[in-house]
Amino acid sequence: MKVVDIAQEIYLDLNSPSDLTIAAIAFWVRANVGKLNSLVFANFALNDSYEIVDTDNSNTEIDINAAAILKKMYIIHRYSVIIRSKLTAMDSDDIVEVTDQDQKVRKLDKTQIVRAVTAEKKIEEEELQKLINAYRTKKSSPVHVVGDDIVAGQYPDVFPYIRSGRTYGYTAY
Repeated sequence: MKVVDIAQEIYLDLNSPSDLTIAAIAFWVRANVGKLNSLVFANFALNDSYEIVDTDNSNTEIDINAAAILKKMYIIHRYSVIIRSKLTAMDSDDIVEVTDQDQKVRKLDKTQIVRAVTAEKKIEEEELQKLINAYRTKKSSPVHVVGDDIVAGQYPDVFPYIRSGRTYGYTAY
């Protein structure tokens, strides 16, 4: 899957915001392939045609699950940018509501906006962690299985039966 395809999917998932371009998202995707590798323990890289490929798996293209993690990472980045911009603009707007004669002007309370966006970001981060855990679990396989399944275990044939005490009929070993 090419970087520009992932960037276009992200752009459309965000409902085509006017302050964002596909090129900016594509740059972010190219720059954060290494972070994706760290999160999912993979070895993705960009080839000459700007396609994200798995170099450990004979240069196969990135699978849809890893691309979903990359998209979720961008959405979290987008929320961080929104929070940062609201926090820097917070001290410039002190007026919440102005009333003059029959007209009313009300500005949104930026602290409430920051709280709402922070809550959304936290939800997205939890979803990202679930995606990462699912991806790692799917890609993992047991390396070493310990046990002897050939030899049957030896268990006592008769349990001593006692009618008194808290053992309810069986003695504890």
